[in-house]
This record gives sequence, C-alpha cells and structure tokens, in this order.
Amino acid sequence: MRLTHDVRLAARTTLKLGGTALAEVVVSSAEELPRLPEVLYGLGGRPLVMGYGSNVLARDGALPLVLVRLEPAGEPVILGHENDAVRLAVPAGLRLPGLLAFCARHGLSGLESLAGIPGTVGGALAMNAGSYGVSFCERLLAAELWTPEKGVVRLAAGAWGCGYRFFRPAGVSGWYLALSVELGLVAAAPEAVRTQLRETYEKKKRSQPILEATAGCVFKNPPGESAGRLLEQAGFKGRRLGGMGFSERHANFLVNHGGGTAAEALTLLDEARLAVAERCGLNLALEVEVVG
Repeated sequence: MRLTHDVRLAARTTLKLGGTALAEVVVSSAEELPRLPEVLYGLGGRPLVMGYGSNVLARDGALPLVLVRLEPAGEPVILGHENDAVRLAVPAGLRLPGLLAFCARHGLSGLESLAGIPGTVGGALAMNAGSYGVSFCERLLAAELWTPEKGVVRLAAGAWGCGYRFFRPAGVSGWYLALSVELGLVAAAPEAVRTQLRETYEKKKRSQPILEATAGCVFKNPPGESAGRLLEQAGFKGRRLGGMGFSERHANFLVNHGGGTAAEALTLLDEARLAVAERCGLNLALEVEVVG
C-alpha cells in the first residue's frame, strides 16, 4: 500500500482541474484491503475512489478528500468458451484501452463502442460507461467489490441495478472499490474487432475533442434528446470563460484550454443549465462527477 500526502487533483484528472487532496492511498493487492479502513481513519477526510480521473471535475483549493486507487493487477483472463460466447475476467484497475487491445488480439467482440474512453474498467462499471447506444453493464456477468463494512463482496448476474450512466450493487451502501469484473463477449475474427475499434475511434475523433483535456460528456442526454444539440442551440458551443470552454467540436464537452479553474468550469455549467432550461424547459443533469 502506497501513501502520498498533499496530492494535486489537477494531476489526477483528465480535465486537469482541482486543488489538493489530503492524501492518496494506492492499494496494490487484495491482501492489503483489511488495513484500508484503519489507514483512512488515521488520515481523516472523505474517501474518493479514483480510477483514471476521466469523469471528474474537482473543485479548487484544499479538499478534504483521500483518494483511493487500485493498482492494475495483470491482464484479463479468458475463463471459458461456449459456442461463440466467451467469459472474460478483468481486473478493475486495468485501463479501458488496455482491455480493448486485449479484445482485439484475442478476437473478442462486444465492447468496440468504448473505443476512445480513457478511464479504467472499475470506472466503466461504476458509471456504466457507454456510447452509441451500447453500455458496459450490458456485458457484465459478475463483479467483485470491496466495501468497508462487508469486505469482499461477489455479485452474481442480476445482483445490481443499472441504467443510463449508473450502477447500483444490491446490498451495498456507501462507497465501494471495484476489484474485478466478469464479462460476456462474443468470439470474432481479430481483424474484424480491430477494424470496428479503429472506425469507432476515428468517428469519435472527428466529432469529439478526445485528444484535448476534457472529462468526457458533462451532461446526461435527456430522454429522446441530445444534450450537445440543446447546448449548441442555446449558444454554448465554443463558449469560453477564462481558460475553460465548451468545445467547438461538440458542445457537451468542457475543455481546459490551459490554466483553467474549477470555478470557471462550474460557472459555465450553471450558465448552460439555466440557458437550456429557459429555452426549452429541460433540466440537464450532470454526468461528470463534481468532487470536493
């Protein structure tokens, strides 16, 4: 277990924003987990589970947080085949690009729509990440979590609720740390998987600022609507305040153009929500997690 004091959130998030957390605890093995509650109690502050920080908008200043991160542990493991169905065990600390690269090498289809999302497998589980109408939990067969109250919890299929950008494990209250997941994928030709991943990534690169400092989409799409379209109609595509701005490529992405602050980002989000509500009567819900 590695402990670092006074950790800058700006260095831990893809939006490159945020003040200083009290500390960061990096857990490198399951054997260290029983010690974690005692370590956190000694540090004080609120625990915040962090993956790659790709869906986080951290506030400025001194933050009463202790970051908890799971170190990646090995590669995915193919558990079995049944006709074209493949069961795959994946460590939660692995980044999604690493999982997708494994799928391409081994001819495993079902996650291609996640190309271009930089987060971890645990983060994809916690927010049910997805794009183009496909979500992570559609492929979820089982999950292993750790909670301060219950220790290691193994969830079989159906022992959770999930939907658009949410995952709720049954019987788990408060925060948890995802350890691993089991996914159900489909056997395919490796070249076909690589082609689909490449096409999805190129499509996103043409329409989204995935190579800039962003946190992904900042608002959820209202039922039957596109948050990006609503924001563009309200005049927020390309709108800037200081170092922050809504992308000129896709209005539902905030971009840190350099030197941006969380205060600027939050002001822009508030202004955008108010403008959309006044224009069409819809209240945009945040997809990005504001912490601090």
